[in-house]
Amino acid sequence: MPLGRTEQIVINAADPARVARFWAVVLGGTVVDRPDGWSYIEGTTGAEWRPRLSFQPDSAATTNRDRLHLDIRVDDIATATAGATAAGATAVGAAVTDAQGSFQVLRDPEGNAFCFVMPVA
Repeated sequence: MPLGRTEQIVINAADPARVARFWAVVLGGTVVDRPDGWSYIEGTTGAEWRPRLSFQPDSAATTNRDRLHLDIRVDDIATATAGATAAGATAVGAAVTDAQGSFQVLRDPEGNAFCFVMPVA
């Protein structure tokens, strides 16, 4: 039996409200801005439970490779990438296909890495 479950994933951000709004475009949900500078995404677009995605104020720049990133399952990588880049993401290289499926590495408006993934059917 596990000791617990993931309640929220917290991402440091120079502008939490801006980054939360970007992620709400990608994942759905409603952005809530707290008076203390934090922002988070409330709600889900599907019936399944997911941890809250929160953004805490942090003015330090991201300088090294991320040690953690989100993989987000999508139905079409090209369509998802186009929508994310329109919302402020940057694609890193081209989509890659391997034995596990396909993925596209991107960076959010503050440089945090994430991937759109399509596992092998």
